[in-house]
Amino acid sequence: MKVFLKSRVTPSRLVMHPLSACGFDAMRNFSSVGSKLNSFPIMRFARQVFILAFIALGLSGCDVINAVPRFDEETKAAWSQVLNQYQRRADLVPNLVETVAGYARQEQQTLKAVVEARSRATQMQLPPDILTNPEAFRTFQENQAALTGALSRLLVVVERYPDLKSNQNFLALQSQLEGTENRIAVARRDYIETVRRYNTELRTIPGRWIAAALYPDAKIKQTFTIAESAQEAPKVKF
Repeated sequence: MKVFLKSRVTPSRLVMHPLSACGFDAMRNFSSVGSKLNSFPIMRFARQVFILAFIALGLSGCDVINAVPRFDEETKAAWSQVLNQYQRRADLVPNLVETVAGYARQEQQTLKAVVEARSRATQMQLPPDILTNPEAFRTFQENQAALTGALSRLLVVVERYPDLKSNQNFLALQSQLEGTENRIAVARRDYIETVRRYNTELRTIPGRWIAAALYPDAKIKQTFTIAESAQEAPKVKF
């Protein structure tokens, strides 16, 4: 009778495969090196700097992305002020012409030039895209410049009529006109500055890339090209 004895394998007799042993040792060594690197103060500092830089980049990115529409709204607001001041001047012209005509009816040519210039300036139909339409914007400038020149010549004519110069109604209208011309100059200056910022954003990087990707309809806006001196308030010495 044969007796089969079961062999016992104790844990001490287990032998790990050489490759398994190498893999275990490599993982343990890598973990050990990583923990040592993290323990270095410079590594912790670098990680904190990276996190702060990432947060700052994200916050600044929002401002950069919104720069184009923000500058566009600023430009539209400045343009509205320009139109308001030009309209204010146009509203003064009828009373001014009527007052001057009461004392200097023989100056019909000068008065007629003022009336016609005002008519061209006020009757022009401004297209919705006037700020990006070079031809329409140039026509607007020319009409307003013509009215400025006509008013300047009218005030020169007034010098020939002492009674008109002393008329209280005329003096009030003259003061309002000069104040309006000053407001026009300020509104034009503000508009030019907002257009400069907007156009610079569209022409430089990263604004150029952002506009192409997110705001494809954004276009370079027109600005005043005539000399600022052409819009200065007429000076009349009594």
